[in-house]
Amino acid sequence: MGSDEEDKFSLDLTKIQNLVDAVDGQLVGNDEYFSIDGFTGRFTFLNDAHTGDIVIRHWINDKGVEIAFNKNIACLITQTPKDCAVEMAQKLGFPLIITDKIELANAVALSNTIDKYSKNSTNIVITGTNGKSTTSHLIYHILDNAGYHTLTNTDSESEFNTLIDPMVSKLISDKVRECGELDYLVIEVSEVQGWLGKLMKNHAALMSEAIRPKVAVITNIAMDHIGLVNSIEEVYDEISAVPKAIGSGVCVLNHDDELVMKLEAENPFYTSMSKLDEENAVYFENGEIIYNDKVILTSDELPFTGSHFIQNILSAIGACISLGLQIDTITRGVKSYKALNRRFAKLNDEPLIYDDFAHNPDGIKATISETLKLLPNGQKLYVVCAIRGSRGVEINQLNVEALVESMNDDIELFLSSSNDVVNNLNFVEEDEREVFFNTLNKNDVEYVHFDNLEDCLKEVYSKAGKKDIILLLGAQGMDPAESLLQNIL
Repeated sequence: MGSDEEDKFSLDLTKIQNLVDAVDGQLVGNDEYFSIDGFTGRFTFLNDAHTGDIVIRHWINDKGVEIAFNKNIACLITQTPKDCAVEMAQKLGFPLIITDKIELANAVALSNTIDKYSKNSTNIVITGTNGKSTTSHLIYHILDNAGYHTLTNTDSESEFNTLIDPMVSKLISDKVRECGELDYLVIEVSEVQGWLGKLMKNHAALMSEAIRPKVAVITNIAMDHIGLVNSIEEVYDEISAVPKAIGSGVCVLNHDDELVMKLEAENPFYTSMSKLDEENAVYFENGEIIYNDKVILTSDELPFTGSHFIQNILSAIGACISLGLQIDTITRGVKSYKALNRRFAKLNDEPLIYDDFAHNPDGIKATISETLKLLPNGQKLYVVCAIRGSRGVEINQLNVEALVESMNDDIELFLSSSNDVVNNLNFVEEDEREVFFNTLNKNDVEYVHFDNLEDCLKEVYSKAGKKDIILLLGAQGMDPAESLLQNIL
């Protein structure tokens, strides 16, 4: 990266006005940090904040401002002051920064947290529509297994892999203060991000600039996050800014994805599920992973063998090669890897039950295709799909079309609205359910729908023979399936 880009988020935060300017904000209540010792350098949440910290919240009300005042924090940054928040800040003489772009605040927080707490770490960014979490977690495992002090924001619950709040900044500062200096940061970045239905334009590029990675991985470009973006061109526009943001850093690119191959990367490294003649490339051919014309891993040494998972393995290997790790160090890490929860996790043997976080069209089609390869002749595949609740008609339309495209005579389809296990943020609305029913009926696809996930799982388990396979698909509505199955089994 050029020096101008490197300086974009590097600020003297001893002065509050520099912070206000960086987030395009308006300052009310006080023109200085509130705590007597100024800003500690730590960005965090209100309930976790201590004297001198800065809190970033999408919204704050007058009660929140009062809590911040009593905690003696340095200042609050928000996008939406509610109730009498501004008046309370003025009354208490407490600094409240209001910005129209809360993502700027989180980018500033991330960059300055890295500068303060992890200045010497080598940083890796992973983005794309599918496979981010598996790829990120595998890179983290390879580095951790090699003895490096490494932090990632990827976790099995997908709880920390968001950069629309100061969670990652908090994780970094807490980890360093507790365990010492970090060697590597492995940061998963959503390819498309938004808040309250509004797109945070150039989110992936903005966060990549803030992290200043040596290596960036772009897994693929496909449709998801309907409503924030409504065409594949919009998704491409969001991701296309990432190579520009990392400049001369290495971009690990999926050679099999047509749109990824249109990206303009200054320093590319390619991965593929077929032979490549590129100099900087790792590929899979005839059951072997090959780099520099040498076999480095075989299929029976891999933690999983589905083609989309092997692509994730290739991306992780490509990233680690680009970091300069020795091949034997990389292969040891791959061989010892244990998958994240709900990434084609096997929950039972007879019948085989697999659980996968397939929540968009590409994920659904790829996971069903891989599962069918495991199905013995003459047996049934029972696909249990949780309808995505409160995500809109459009993404559910694409998901059900992916199911229709994947169906054959060996598959029986079951749907769940999961009313018994989801909260109000993930409740399946009537129009979301209807788009599933209408599309399946129009295409003469037979299905059974259950309001409750537990009832659905009981029915499917009672029907399946010992040699059949049950495949559980979906996001929040399928998350509790494993615990429900423990009682059923």
